Amino acid sequence: MSLLIDAARVAVALNALLLAVLLAIWGRNYLKLRTKHTVGLLVFAALLFLENAFALYFYSLDPTLSFWFNTQVPDVAWRALLLFHVLELFAIVAITWTTVD
Repeated sequence: MSLLIDAARVAVALNALLLAVLLAIWGRNYLKLRTKHTVGLLVFAALLFLENAFALYFYSLDPTLSFWFNTQVPDVAWRALLLFHVLELFAIVAITWTTVD
């Protein structure tokens, strides 16, 4: 189970890192363009960043929940959580690649 937890933490950390890159790019674009589209992209990235930051905090730092995640959550639940985080990572990689290109 430790491998599943570590993989989920890595996926969530990568999600947060890529979303920080997108926030910087889309923030810079908003300052130049001032369009509703760029505001929408900024809100989207900010909310996903917060979701991943909370997940990383709860998986790693929160004294109660991190212990619970490490000891009480069954493997089948971790596989599902990991799948969701990895699918989200693929989506964020795709949008980051499109944005940077």
